[in-house]
Amino acid sequence: MENQYLTYKGRSLVRCGDEIYYGNITDKYIILIRETATKKVGDVDIGTKFDIELQLTDPDIKGKGKIRQTAQKASFTDALEIAEAWLNRFNV
Repeated sequence: MENQYLTYKGRSLVRCGDEIYYGNITDKYIILIRETATKKVGDVDIGTKFDIELQLTDPDIKGKGKIRQTAQKASFTDALEIAEAWLNRFNV
């Protein structure tokens, strides 16, 4: 059975806890979107603050050296849109 990932505009979205990785690991850059604040709406926690990091995928670069650009957004949709723009700009 082949692994199937959720995608957005042709790129993989992989969630691990409060972190969502967006992009293709074979590209030079990938995005990390981290949910850093939530609010309760009924029985559901809704994200209200997201940190976005443009990261190098080079396995030889460790820690903060991987981070090339950062931003913060109040909605996941806004975070995903900036992530898409960054990947289009930097993965050329």
